[in-house]
Amino acid sequence: MSSLRFQALNAVLSRTTPEVKAHPSKLSELYCINVFDQKKMKDTLSKEAYNSIIESINSGSPIDRGISEQVATAMKSWAMAKGATHYTHWFQPLTGTTAEKHDSFFEPGSDGQGIEKFSGDALAQQEPDASSFPNGGIRSTFEARGYTAWDPSSPAFVTGTTLCIPTVFVSYTGEALDYKAPLLKAIHFMDKAAVAVAQYFDKSIEKVNSSLGIEQEYFLVDLALFNARPDLSLTGRALFGHLSAKNQQLDDHYFGSIPDRVIAYMQDLETESVKLGIPLKTRHNEVAPSQFECAPLYEEMNLAIDHNSLLMDLMDKVARRHNFKVLLHEKPYAGINGSGKHNNWSLITNTGKNLLSPGKTPKNNLMFLTFFVNTIRAVYEHADLLRASIASVNNDHRLGANEAPPAIISMFLGSQLNDLLDDIETSRVTSKMKQEPSLWANIPKIPHILLDNTDRNRTSPMAFTGNKFELRAVGSSANSANPMTILNTIVGDQLIKFKTEVDKLIKKGEKKDVAIMTVIKRYIKESKNIRFEGNGYSDEWAQEAAKRGLSNIKTTPKALDILVDPKTDKLFEETGIFSKRESHARHEILLEEYFKKLQIEARVMGDLADNVIIPTAINYQTTLIQNVKGLKELGLGEETYDAQLEIIKKISVHVNFIRKSVIEMVNERKKANNIEDIREKSIAYDEKVKSYFEPIRYHVDKLEQLVDDSKWPLPKFRELLFMK
Repeated sequence: MSSLRFQALNAVLSRTTPEVKAHPSKLSELYCINVFDQKKMKDTLSKEAYNSIIESINSGSPIDRGISEQVATAMKSWAMAKGATHYTHWFQPLTGTTAEKHDSFFEPGSDGQGIEKFSGDALAQQEPDASSFPNGGIRSTFEARGYTAWDPSSPAFVTGTTLCIPTVFVSYTGEALDYKAPLLKAIHFMDKAAVAVAQYFDKSIEKVNSSLGIEQEYFLVDLALFNARPDLSLTGRALFGHLSAKNQQLDDHYFGSIPDRVIAYMQDLETESVKLGIPLKTRHNEVAPSQFECAPLYEEMNLAIDHNSLLMDLMDKVARRHNFKVLLHEKPYAGINGSGKHNNWSLITNTGKNLLSPGKTPKNNLMFLTFFVNTIRAVYEHADLLRASIASVNNDHRLGANEAPPAIISMFLGSQLNDLLDDIETSRVTSKMKQEPSLWANIPKIPHILLDNTDRNRTSPMAFTGNKFELRAVGSSANSANPMTILNTIVGDQLIKFKTEVDKLIKKGEKKDVAIMTVIKRYIKESKNIRFEGNGYSDEWAQEAAKRGLSNIKTTPKALDILVDPKTDKLFEETGIFSKRESHARHEILLEEYFKKLQIEARVMGDLADNVIIPTAINYQTTLIQNVKGLKELGLGEETYDAQLEIIKKISVHVNFIRKSVIEMVNERKKANNIEDIREKSIAYDEKVKSYFEPIRYHVDKLEQLVDDSKWPLPKFRELLFMK
């Protein structure tokens, strides 16, 4: 057995089965102990300072610097009592990960003594290097200045010895260089648009919060095996590997008994998460071996996304304590299910009403229908933009496979609601309807729809699931801020258009409810093509979608074209979410990330093929040749070494194909690298360079089946996927 693989497998076998212990105390007693939340602010701040902070959180108004000083003093004292020695502005640049630069509380005093200091200015703003993060040309490499600014709506927290302060990240000239700044704009935009429409039905509604619950899927692999796979460690996925004889085909892993090592990890993760205010609620086995899911309770959107970003980092840190590595790649193993991040989105009013939950009265149901249909219309109008928001090189491996939604954006409503919309579309709305009873005599009543009134459709990219929409197409490694920014923007924009149309009809003398239903009926008819109740995996759906005029953009470079489309420029300009410069910069950043990740994969694949796979195969082939020579020298007939000769020939075929293909792939990579236009370069990597990946993999995997198991250098899928 090859030394590295042998050492890795020995490390796995030497693991002791951990004792699964009860939580050290009730999780409720640990909740938020490492978070400077509103309760701690209320306990440590003056009434004036506390009320000012709450007002800022609720309204988005700036915080007075004098108040910042009070908060900084209280925050420092609390953090130091938790053992913190440093602080950092914790932000989410366009790398897809989180970023932090630690500064010490310690400063030397003028009297030669040390002192711990943390000012309001340090709390409110820092200046990390903006040129070293993706910026899409917004900042030149010699223009380094950028700013992080405190986001008081997401509470500070302590990890280890560091106080982490959630912030936005902007350039010197004010452009957003992160995911949070546009998200906050979109949340505020949705709030204003939704309140204006909700007040048609209930004047007490003064605020609408975007609510989000993020289900996080992931794989676990033993750390020693992970370190023995350069492809996993450098790209996040296994570029080679023959599918294990047993994988997920028996459906015996889904919701099955969780291995003890994994339970111990999950309990540790839950404890650490709850301390940081992440309300993890659910854990279970997913479909594929060694695939799992955790899910929190619903939270306000900005906090939910911060918590998910923090959770992904925490998952990996805790996993290493248990000799695991977390794989968040959307498709780490070919041939079995990949991982997604299901985003469950709804709208909650200050009165506690879920605007996407049907009620018992005609008024409440008309309000539900208004927000329900406007969401459908928004997705129909901007399906390509929503598709772009979940596009990545990793997600391209997953979308359209037999465990993930297709690249075609459609919406599943369930038969009850789908039939209801069809009935409303064909119903009659007239200006003679003066009172509610007569109005509803001519319009099909919406029954009181209970949660889970319809079967779930896991093939739909966006499904209505009783009182929320579930965007299932987001990749497991993605930052949910991007798709949620787009979803809030397009629905908020649609609500503004809806209100404008309804108000025009009211000014012409129509009754309010009649005006609302008149516009809704038209929206139902115009957006009907986006609704699909069948199997999104089927070839028939792709054909049907084409007839309906729905896009089927299968790869990222072309999916991202919509970001620089005039229609998108107009949307972002009118809503104020992105400037044209910001949205075009994101287009460039995402394209650059796309081709660079493929570039890395191509290099790793070539290195492994040339330096590991081919030498291993040739060495084994040499052993077989020596065996054949020995049998010949003994005077034995050819029938005694037919099998060896056949394997020798097959090895030569596979080795020659791999070597030839790697050379051709490298040449295509060199050509692509010389292309200056970033879109054309990305397409070249997608269509030319990536086209070699599967053929090379096929022949490497054939060699894996031929070469002596003890000689094969890389841990195999059967070893990676099944917990020891």
